[in-house]
Amino acid sequence: MADTTRLTQAVDHFADRLRAAPQSRLQRGAAAEALGLARELTRRAQLIENPSEEPRQMPDAGMFAAADQITVAVHDLALVLTDEGQIDEAVALVAEAQKRAGV
Repeated sequence: MADTTRLTQAVDHFADRLRAAPQSRLQRGAAAEALGLARELTRRAQLIENPSEEPRQMPDAGMFAAADQITVAVHDLALVLTDEGQIDEAVALVAEAQKRAGV
């Protein structure tokens, strides 16, 4: 199992920023960006675990749940990642999503 600490730390930082963001920022797209990230992280985890099955999509639980959704998704993904390349890609996804979210 690969060391995914930097990935979980990146998502924890993003989640903390989302939790501290005003509702107006969440409504302007930060929450949607986080949900998109959570869905992508979940999709990747499911494809690693069950490559022959169609991934299920994480539901939209509302803008105030977005931080929790990315946290859950990254912890699921961290359990199945096996190499540094996968971790690098996931860390880059988190950084890009946080930048687009503006938090």
